This record gives sequence, C-alpha cells and structure tokens, in this order.
Amino acid sequence: MPIQSDCHLHSSHSGDSNTPMEEMILAGIARGLTTMCFTEHQDINYPDSPENPGNIFLLNTDSYLYELACLKEKYKNQIRLLFGVELGLQPDIMRQNAIYAKSYEFDFIIGSTHICHGKDPYYPAFFEGRSVEEAYREYFESILENIKKFSNFDVCGHLDYVIRYGTDKDSNYSYDKYKDIIDAILEILLEKGKGIELNTGGIKSGMKDFHPCTDILKRYRELGGEIITVGSDSHDIAHIGDYFQRATEVLKECGFRYYTVFEQRTPEYIKL
Repeated sequence: MPIQSDCHLHSSHSGDSNTPMEEMILAGIARGLTTMCFTEHQDINYPDSPENPGNIFLLNTDSYLYELACLKEKYKNQIRLLFGVELGLQPDIMRQNAIYAKSYEFDFIIGSTHICHGKDPYYPAFFEGRSVEEAYREYFESILENIKKFSNFDVCGHLDYVIRYGTDKDSNYSYDKYKDIIDAILEILLEKGKGIELNTGGIKSGMKDFHPCTDILKRYRELGGEIITVGSDSHDIAHIGDYFQRATEVLKECGFRYYTVFEQRTPEYIKL
C-alpha cells in the first residue's frame, strides 16, 4: 500500500497558493489519504522582488489555526488533520524563528532554506554570473549554516531544493559532486535528532528524482537516519499525494522500513 500521509501541503493561507483549505482536504480524502498535515509558509525577512513584496510569506497563523481547527472537527471521522508550518531558515532571523516556533502548539515544523544569502534560487538572479555548480554549493553551505544555528524544527525540508530551479535541473546533478557538504548536513541533522523529508514536488517541475535525490536518501539511511516524512509540497488539489507509490518503493529500496508522521512534535513510525 502506498504512503497515505501527506505532510507538506500549502493552502490559500500561504502566499503562493490560492486553493481553499477545505478543497485540499476533500481532494485528500478522495485520494485515500488518512493524514494531511498543512505546513503553511512562514518566511520572516523574505526579500522584496519585482514580482512579490517580501511580506508575501508572512503567515497569519491565528487565522490559519482557526480554520484548521474548524475543519479538523468537521472531518474528524474521515481524515486526521495536523497543524504544521514550513519555517524559512536564515542566519539573521534565528531569534525571531525561535520565538515564533514556541508561540504555537504545532504538530510539525519543517525547517527549509528558501533564501540563500539574500536570494531565492526560485529567481534566475541567484544563478547569474557563476556556474551552476557554484550556485548549488553555496546553497548547500547555507543549509549547513542554518541547521548549525537553529534547532527548533523536526525535519529539514526539500534538502536539494536549489536543483529544482537550476538551468538543467537535475540532469547533471549528483550527490557525489557535493558529498562533502551534504554528508556534513546529514551528520548535523543526526546529531540533533532531526529528520529529513522526501519531497515529491520537484517531479512536477521537470525533475527526474525527488528532493532529496535517491542517493542522498540512501546515504542518510546508511548513516543511521530513520526519521523521514513524505510530502507532495502541493499548493493545489492537482498534486496532493503525487508519486506516493513511487516514493514508497524508493524508500524501501533505500532501506527504510517506516516513514514518519509528527503529531504534537512527536514522531509516529508507520510501516511501509
């Protein structure tokens, strides 16, 4: 049976989604999910851009929590709904993030690096004036910097997110090219008792593999990693639970026997 818990979802409470939460929930139920965890964006100090103001990713958490609580009660006999957040990590906002993370009783916190030294790889400017390899390496180094300084999260989100926006995506990318820095990231996560997520969202963007790539998943398992959540990173109903059968097979091939769902910040291990 494929994975039935989607633990990375965005509704209209996130600045880059227009999909009502209830529509997301109904689609998840229709697809046979047993658990959905919404992880709305909270990116403090997101930079202004010509396309969007920087406050686009500041979350109205009270409004989000109120709607989720209402829908959780409404659909309690059909699906488990969990209260999560995708927290954007940057070195200069660690204190603000720490205060925010303690301000609500989240079930689950994803720690994600969207901004690398003031720029989001989503925009082409991040790659200008240097090789793709240099850009990728800087991004991985920024993840390492972030997770060394900040610990109030449960899993590291879409670890190689930068690949999604590279000029050739993952066609010439491999774990081996960045093994030194990726291993350092994985070792810090393991030391801190943190997990990673398998994020299927890159496939819809034209990638061949998941985030992180299969070789990183294998290496995480080799190093003793067991905490792994699975999320579609869907911002609309079309991609909820995307490629979860394939994700199930990949995790088994990498040596995982379980995947993880967090409730009240506590991991639950579900047999694959």
